[in-house]
Amino acid sequence: MKSYVVGVGMTKFEKPESGDRQYWDLAKEAGSRALADAGIAYTDVQQVAVGYCFQPSTAGQRAAYELGLTGVPVYNVSNNCATGSTALMMARQFVEGGISDCVLALGFEKMKKGSLGGADGGADFAASPVARHYGVMAAGHGFEMSPPTAQIFGNAAREHMDRYGTTEAQLAAVAAKNHRHSAHNPFAQFQDVYAVDEILAARTIHWPLTKLQCSPTSDGSAAAVVVSERFAQEHGLRDRAVEIAAQVMTTDTEESFASGSCIDVVGRPMSRAAARRAYEISGLGIEDVDVIELHDCFSVNELLTYEALGLCADGESGKLVESGATTYGGRWVVNPSGGLISKGHPLGATGIAQAAELVWQLRGEAGERQVKDARVGLAHNIGLGGAAVVTVLRKD
Repeated sequence: MKSYVVGVGMTKFEKPESGDRQYWDLAKEAGSRALADAGIAYTDVQQVAVGYCFQPSTAGQRAAYELGLTGVPVYNVSNNCATGSTALMMARQFVEGGISDCVLALGFEKMKKGSLGGADGGADFAASPVARHYGVMAAGHGFEMSPPTAQIFGNAAREHMDRYGTTEAQLAAVAAKNHRHSAHNPFAQFQDVYAVDEILAARTIHWPLTKLQCSPTSDGSAAAVVVSERFAQEHGLRDRAVEIAAQVMTTDTEESFASGSCIDVVGRPMSRAAARRAYEISGLGIEDVDVIELHDCFSVNELLTYEALGLCADGESGKLVESGATTYGGRWVVNPSGGLISKGHPLGATGIAQAAELVWQLRGEAGERQVKDARVGLAHNIGLGGAAVVTVLRKD
């Protein structure tokens, strides 16, 4: 059974603590926009999958109740930075499994200022869900005082530079591209444009990564309405519907840890496996994709993901971004929204916001960000711990 996204919505992503709205206010705005985009009422929704990481248990209900008190099941989803796409995947599975005809995927986050934690080397290190991941990093690179997530991705960048000759300028080119793209996104947390030299001159977080190559903490929400083909036809939504042609989640295998490399432990093998399976299911390949929203939590992860998705061979991603192949006028447009680096990264909302951007692109509704003649989009969302979700969207 096929599934379709017929409505999407999101809030503007903002710096934490920059406003007085609560997470349920953000969720109400995003959810209401998605329902309005689909032209349906909340009473049409049969189940709700809600993703978040930093709010208490049953916060999903507190958020969904702002849309209506209909008594439908509400599922609370948490899967680190892949939370949003996991909620979307749950919604899709309900529809494709024939359980429901209309499901709302909702993601939100209210975060604190400052860098994300994850492992601090303290007494509770062994209990951390990512202790194995950071243990691999510590064995090869030690453990420093810089933010742990920046360390593990920064050390992956160092390995990529040593192994393939990737340069600091190539890493900065990723961030320059995504900041440039976000200038046209009214929902983006940042809309400033930076040259490569300015990005390299910014404060170092964990060499070679500077502040402008790191995704910020963010407040925000995003939502998507997923329906069956029957529902779309009965409600006159077929023209607006975007098919979920494939969606695959993978988690860590022995390959993630066996090499002792941060490149592997931050998820390139997971992403590669998810992409390969998504291509098999959809019958499409990377050569068919027009527009991509991928998980650029740090600039290096965009390069690693180019390789995992098959845009280029291992080690060629630095040259690929320098060539202009991943921006307007190139072979693909990657992160037209500005990506996590510039659009923002409220964990529970990120994966759904990626899907929202692709739906707008495939419908031709992306305004100044529009990718010409886009018909196939790919979303990639990853979380340490770990989970990688690759979604292929297609518009007839």
